Amino acid sequence: MAGHEEDERGFFAERPSPRLVKTEPAKVKPHYLGHRERLRERFAASASGESFADYELLELLLFRLIPRADTKPVAKALLARFGSLSQVLGAPAARLQEVKGVGAAVALDLKIVAGAAKRMARGEIQGREVLSSWEQVLDYCRAAMAFEEREQFRILFLDKKNALIADEVQQTGTVDHTPVYPREVIRRALELSSTAIILVHNHPSGDPAPSRADIDMTKTIVETGRQLGIAVHDHIIIGKKGFASMKGLKLI
Repeated sequence: MAGHEEDERGFFAERPSPRLVKTEPAKVKPHYLGHRERLRERFAASASGESFADYELLELLLFRLIPRADTKPVAKALLARFGSLSQVLGAPAARLQEVKGVGAAVALDLKIVAGAAKRMARGEIQGREVLSSWEQVLDYCRAAMAFEEREQFRILFLDKKNALIADEVQQTGTVDHTPVYPREVIRRALELSSTAIILVHNHPSGDPAPSRADIDMTKTIVETGRQLGIAVHDHIIIGKKGFASMKGLKLI
């Protein structure tokens, strides 16, 4: 029996507890990852994103710039602050950084995108007969100047066939004034062998209506140019939401 008892004791003896192994909880993918993929697929299917809202296109840009965060709140905050995608891209980097979630690197990358957009718009009119591509001219001028915070005076120099040969910002002024020197305008046209010019400047206030000073200055340039065989086709004033053509208003 002793052997039996030993056998029983051995059989009923408490066995060592299995070693407990700590397991990490399954990681849940951030919710925005699925959203990003769906938005990319929608854009790929649309080919151009024409049906996308401004905040969706801005989100797509921010995906690359802010890889590990939900970019929808940032996109909507930018639009709430500046009004439209064009205005976001046209805003100064320092003002972009005032929006929560936008640091110096993101602001710089948005300005790079804006620079590329301007270059594309200019490419649409470079070397082409400008007067037959008027919508592209206006698109370029809006992209280049509509959201500048200071006045700029820009000149498009044309050759005998009215093709663009140079595009220059001649002066940058304050929020409501830019000094313009008619003789310098015509002198530069002669240097470039330009036979016609289009004058462009922006009104940071947003209202593109020409002032009395704008009209008088333009007439002086028109008269100075006429004496030297240089035509002034138009003077376009760009605002945030529109433009004014002095030729269209029969002011020149």
